[in-house]
Amino acid sequence: MARPKITIYTDGAARGNPGPGGYGVVMLSGEHRKELSEGYKLTTNNRMELLAVIVALETLKIEGCDVTIYTDSKYVADSVTKGWVFNWVKTRFKGKKNPDLWMRFLGIYRKHVVKFIWVKGHANNPLNERCDELAVEASMQPNLLTDTGYKPE
Repeated sequence: MARPKITIYTDGAARGNPGPGGYGVVMLSGEHRKELSEGYKLTTNNRMELLAVIVALETLKIEGCDVTIYTDSKYVADSVTKGWVFNWVKTRFKGKKNPDLWMRFLGIYRKHVVKFIWVKGHANNPLNERCDELAVEASMQPNLLTDTGYKPE
């Protein structure tokens, strides 16, 4: 049986870096479309970029999906496609930021076949723009969540 094919667009935002932030996700599978977003009181852009990918992957109900993730985050895309995150595991993330999220990412990443495609942000890609809108809107909501893993410098 063929693996389910899922296309995911993600984006993260922080107003001030650190500051209030949010993520936005658009997930596509066949005729199905799902949008996700959430906002946090104090976080960073990179945390929200990575959290968007994590939440999208955690939302998948079936393991072993064939997933293509479009992100405008070089931080996320390069860390995975260039293999950096796998080396960070060997050094227990010594000197690296966001180890809590990277460990959470690796736990769910390994359950699927995931390919990352970097897209230029704010370049009229409608689904990337939609994720940006969702992330910014989420960051402006009342009653923002606490990003418990965020550790100020």
